[in-house]
Amino acid sequence: MSPETLLKEPNVQAEASPFSSESFDSYVMTTYGRFAIALERGLGCRVWDTEGREYLDFVAGIATCTLGHAHPAMIAAVTQQIQTLHHVSNLYYIPVQGELAKWLVDHSCADKAFFCNSGAEANEAAIKLARKYAHEKLNISNPTIITAVASFHGRTLATITATGQPKYQKGFSPLVPGFHYVPYNDISAIESAIEELDKDERQVAAIMLEALQGEGGVRPGDLAYFQRIREICDEKGILLILDEVQVGMGRSGKYWGYENLGIEPDIFTSAKGLGGGIPIGAMLCKSFCDVFEPGSHASTFGGNPFACAVALCVCQTLERENLLENVQQRGEQLKAGLNKLAAAYPHLIAEVRGWGLIVGMELQADVELTSADIVKSAIAAGVLLVPAGPKVLRFVPPLIVTAAEVDRALEAVESAIVSLGNTLA
Repeated sequence: MSPETLLKEPNVQAEASPFSSESFDSYVMTTYGRFAIALERGLGCRVWDTEGREYLDFVAGIATCTLGHAHPAMIAAVTQQIQTLHHVSNLYYIPVQGELAKWLVDHSCADKAFFCNSGAEANEAAIKLARKYAHEKLNISNPTIITAVASFHGRTLATITATGQPKYQKGFSPLVPGFHYVPYNDISAIESAIEELDKDERQVAAIMLEALQGEGGVRPGDLAYFQRIREICDEKGILLILDEVQVGMGRSGKYWGYENLGIEPDIFTSAKGLGGGIPIGAMLCKSFCDVFEPGSHASTFGGNPFACAVALCVCQTLERENLLENVQQRGEQLKAGLNKLAAAYPHLIAEVRGWGLIVGMELQADVELTSADIVKSAIAAGVLLVPAGPKVLRFVPPLIVTAAEVDRALEAVESAIVSLGNTLA
């Protein structure tokens, strides 16, 4: 059958069998603790499960569905690119990859981009770049990268080692050498670590931090902390790497989290929201530390035409529809609403914090209520939320979220708090 005939054949699909979680679990490895709903379609900030129930999505694939679900611009980009060219090797020039790289460079402090498939891979590329730079430019034989306690950088062996949370590392030793952990937002800890590590022989090649710790409890970086780190890196020739996987691509109310801190990194990473739900990651850097050359690093799928076309569409839509303004306005609305709840229920809620549309609500440490409890109660009320640890509830809706949708989410959270709070009384 010719390709032309194939394109003209009708798309006939077999009728799907009713969803069964038992059947699912019999075939899929249990690497996730799943909530008991099965989602099958979405539109905007809403999703529907296999039973036809509607939910307001304030998870967005964990800060990933930048434009929500079934956005017309993404549908058009996907349709056009899959009919044109979906994958070729990086042995050849891929024009749309160059267009995406140009957009990212034009809208950031970076000079060059490397494309991969996920945040973990982007951080892996950053780690490799920092090590190669350390060997070739700094003459460091055993480079060390300083990272933060409670950080999260991915699930590969190198990135779980970079992640300063033992629970993610348990059972995977021996871990990758060359990492040292310090408390987040503690400048004296950074200074002491550098002094100790470099006491006999220079080791510190890079400092790798999140501009805002996502999995670590939605904890924004302190302005003075990051500005002093930038000074230290400049003084000592240390690379500053920022993990922007969760907070980048407009989620903070600016294109990049580092813009909230008044500094520029030497290397930063992006994924999640970059493709709006289509897998893509990027490691971006300034020219002076671009020591990769042919053979240094690679990715079969990284930067392929399909992923890059969709990511470019997300970038252009973010800019064209001025979504940063919506992020700022809806973020302020969300934080104001949550702070109102915190004032009404101080015995249950300790703090509200975050930037733009990545907001965390921390529960009091001495109450039995957990973030998962509230998530389950909110699901029953038709709103999807996500924990950021046992005591922090995370709000990361699509960047197109409306004022009415924010109000609905706040109502669901208050209802959950009242209901669960009464059981603790």
